[in-house]
This record gives sequence, structure tokens and C-alpha cells, in this order.
Amino acid sequence: MSGTLHVVGTPIGNLEDITLRALRVLHECDAVVAEDSRRTRALLTAHGLRKPVLSLTSHDEARRIPDIVRRLDDGASLALCTDAGTPVVSDPGALLVRTARSLGHAVVAIPGPSAVTTALSVSGLSADSFCFLGFLPRTPSKQRRVVESALQTGRTLVFFESPLRLARTLRTTALLLGERQVLVARELTKLHETVVSGTAAELAASFAAQPPRGECTVLVAGA
Repeated sequence: MSGTLHVVGTPIGNLEDITLRALRVLHECDAVVAEDSRRTRALLTAHGLRKPVLSLTSHDEARRIPDIVRRLDDGASLALCTDAGTPVVSDPGALLVRTARSLGHAVVAIPGPSAVTTALSVSGLSADSFCFLGFLPRTPSKQRRVVESALQTGRTLVFFESPLRLARTLRTTALLLGERQVLVARELTKLHETVVSGTAAELAASFAAQPPRGECTVLVAGA
């Protein structure tokens, strides 16, 4: 028997942003594989669904995979979900997907929201070609190396950052970014969604004085 692993995009904020197909798959699957079981159960409950939830966090993905694969070997239909958005994009799941495919199990994409494309769509910056950096390294020297290398592409840059580190990250990269337009999108699709723009230095000063809440998506204008 061969099981199926559905990679299911889920809302990044507003719970209405879930597709009919995703709801059907979540209803029909045997179990849900989730980065955070609490958040995924809240999503399921909001849509009247009750399913077993299997944990798959970034720090124990390799340890969890054998049990999940055994279920696929038994013919199970599983839905892989992340906390918010599209699984595997700066979230756990890539190793599971790779393992499932290598063993001959079907891996099916169930498209849904992504903070990357959502932020780009309202930024006004060029989205014909962009460079996604995920979460930047935590140390300033490594941050600068990554950003400096990415700037050479001439493309719009997109990366994620914790609200606690946002001001520092903008401050350490300000000299590299210079007068380029920088946008910070936070709480996307939620009640307090905001998109603010300015230079990196200006935004660093603003967020240092009043730290934001919620994970942030940062966009930098290309050359």
C-alpha cells in the first residue's frame, strides 16, 4: 500500500483564508502532521474538524519521520500543515517530503497563503523577480554577508524577522541598504495589519522606540 502526503497551505492570519480544497483534504485525511499541534487544533476546531494531530517540529523532525512514514506505508492519507502559510517555506517539513517521495509515496500540493507573496502583492515593489532569504542569521556579521550577497542580484529582497530582533537587524544592515525603500509588513490579513515604509535607518529608529508585535515580513527594493 502507498499513502499520500498532502502539503496543505493554511491561513497566515484570517481563518477565512483557507481554500475549499484544503478543507476537504483536512476533512478526509486520516491525520494531520503539524508544526504546532495547538495552533493546528485551533484551526481545525474553527472549521468544525476533529482529527488526530501528529507533531513535527524543526528540532525533532528526523526523529518523528519514521512513525509518520510507517503510517504512509500502511496507506494513510496525511495532511502536512505549518503554523501559518505554506509548509516547508522557512518551516519544518522538507525532510519529510523528501523521504516520502524517495519511498514512492504520493506528495500532493494543496496551495494556499504565503506571507511572502501576500507582502509582495501590497508592497508596490517589483515582484517579477525577487530573492527570498527566509530568516536572516542572528549575528550582525552574518546578516551583513547574506544581505550584501543578495543585493548583488538587483532583485527585490524578502525576508522574515522576529519582532524582538527587527530593529537590530535593520540597524545592522542600514549601511548596506542605504536609501533603498524598505517595507515592513506585520500581522498580515489580521485586524491590525500594517505595512510601513522608509529607509532601513528610519525604520530601525521607529521600531526601537516602539517594538512591533507579530512576525514581520521585510521587503527591500531592488536596484
